[in-house]
Amino acid sequence: MISIKETSLYSEILKEFNYPFGNIFIFDGFVVSEINRGVVFNWDNHGKLITEDISCFLGTNGNDIVYVSNRIHSYSLVASDWLKFFKHSYLLKSYLVVSNDKIKILNSMVESLFFNDKIKRFNSLYAAINFVRKGVLEVA
Repeated sequence: MISIKETSLYSEILKEFNYPFGNIFIFDGFVVSEINRGVVFNWDNHGKLITEDISCFLGTNGNDIVYVSNRIHSYSLVASDWLKFFKHSYLLKSYLVVSNDKIKILNSMVESLFFNDKIKRFNSLYAAINFVRKGVLEVA
């Protein structure tokens, strides 16, 4: 797995948010997250801050945002906290998970139980970004 920082895409970033628990990269038309190893990611300590920062920067509730979770590190996610995200009237146009680790893929399947829409999974960051840029956002 490769970090966005190690790609030619890094020069296209509009805004980068760096937190003690990970990094968020805002591009034209999508957002990429990379959460640090060992983090137990939850709404109150992480998700709320990220969501507010992205919403403030882009001036949106997220309904036009494609969120790409680039899972280059092992971390835990409180999947039920997606309910808090939606409770606060936030939305996503589409949610993509990049991982080639079977455990991380299983985790995203649990996540899909709480996410209001389908989650599209990719084995590479480039495949996910190409998917977004082609405008193929119907997630099967």
